[in-house]
Amino acid sequence: MSPGHLPLPERDAEGHTGGVHPLIDALTLARAVSENDGLVILDVRWRLAGPPGIEAYRAGHLPGAVFVDLDRELAGEPGPLGRHPLPPTEVFQAAMRRAGVRSDSTVVVYDDADATAAGRAWWCLRYFRHERVRVLDGGLRAWREEGLPLTEREPDPVPGDFTARPGGLPVLDAGGAAVLAKSGVLLDARAAERFRGETEPVDPVAGHIPGAVNAPTWGNVGVDGRFLPGRLLRERFAALGATDAAEVGVYCGSGVTAAHEVLSLNLAGVPAALYVGSWSNWVADPMNPVATGL
Repeated sequence: MSPGHLPLPERDAEGHTGGVHPLIDALTLARAVSENDGLVILDVRWRLAGPPGIEAYRAGHLPGAVFVDLDRELAGEPGPLGRHPLPPTEVFQAAMRRAGVRSDSTVVVYDDADATAAGRAWWCLRYFRHERVRVLDGGLRAWREEGLPLTEREPDPVPGDFTARPGGLPVLDAGGAAVLAKSGVLLDARAAERFRGETEPVDPVAGHIPGAVNAPTWGNVGVDGRFLPGRLLRERFAALGATDAAEVGVYCGSGVTAAHEVLSLNLAGVPAALYVGSWSNWVADPMNPVATGL
């Protein structure tokens, strides 16, 4: 499905699409925690090559935060559908209920700094129709820079009642991505050298989907890991042809950094579909064409 098949979400004053603003800063979050606002905080720290994020979580995390495993709870089993396909609905629902997510909860997600993993958590919650979800802008790094406390104490939340219902955000399969690369704008969120096919450290084939446009996710955040202002994001994506007047989709290696790009586009006021299987799914079919170079 492409974003053109869904009604355009409403924008707020900043231009982002959706209801609750997707970002929250560290000091605002700290005040909400101190006021016991009933937030659910999810620690989703993750590294592609490890070590497991649970180790960092146990060494120190935001007060009240519950760890969620990206590989096991924000994705399904790797295979032909990709390295990080959609999590089964029942698996995602169980993970959110374990973390205490209720239908009326405001959920805040964070990772180390630049929202690579937090963007995937934000996207999954929105895809499974939980609207009140925010990302800690700058992640744990921003929290620490404000001198805010960490804890090793693991909470025991009351189980939530969240019901996961797929389809809250648009998705693409390989066929839809191929069509969108010709008829709309398909952004490739990977590093430029992977896009050009000069190197491929993870997947068995190097290159990109023919017709895709390279838009590495590092361009969405500053050196401090915080997202660029919506105005600058709009300018960046507009220069690549991605505006709210176009049908836009995003892919990466396995659908993690591409979710971060969908969040960035949301901040820019541009609805976008996620090709969840991304490059790892594309190259699983030898019949899919591969382009190299620019």
